[in-house]
Amino acid sequence: MADSDQQQQPARRVLLGATGSVASIKVPALARSIVQQGLAQGLRIEVAVAASASALHFFRREQLPETGVTLYTDRDEWAQWKKIGDPVLHIELRRWADVCVVAPLDANTLAKVANGFCDNLLTCVLRAWDMAKPRIVCPAMNPMMWEHPITSTQLAALEGLGFTVVSPVSKTLACGDFGMGAMAEPEVIAKAVVEHLLPGGGAPPQP
Repeated sequence: MADSDQQQQPARRVLLGATGSVASIKVPALARSIVQQGLAQGLRIEVAVAASASALHFFRREQLPETGVTLYTDRDEWAQWKKIGDPVLHIELRRWADVCVVAPLDANTLAKVANGFCDNLLTCVLRAWDMAKPRIVCPAMNPMMWEHPITSTQLAALEGLGFTVVSPVSKTLACGDFGMGAMAEPEVIAKAVVEHLLPGGGAPPQP
């Protein structure tokens, strides 16, 4: 598809949730890969990153692509609301996005989402999410956390709610431990996201 044709296409909208795992260091690369893989499939994709305070220990705003990617934090949720009638950010993001991908999904956020907790911007979006729209989670945690019995129980709960799980991989983690629990590579996750946006694979484009 020609560049001019892509510009005329309605933008597809991806909400990328980032949580407090060291794998959040890959968030800029993931955002870039989502946009690039979308272009390769003839899709113009906009990305909004909803980052927890912990996630921001691992990447900086200026590392994100300069165009097509916007960063939101917990502070933005409260800064934008002053009075009744003002937009509520987690509701606005839910309305805006065609698909949500949480990458990385750390053990803490997994537990929150599986039990319906909503105490930050990202978990509020997920609690308010339109269940007809796709949700993808990409776990990332220490191997011992991954092997803990509660992890499989909580992942099963998310799958029962319609979440797609992109499984982690086995490797040496930043902490030095080796085993299952490392987040899948950005290119793999981006492919799963773009597939949900292709015709027949996800929600229809928004006007």
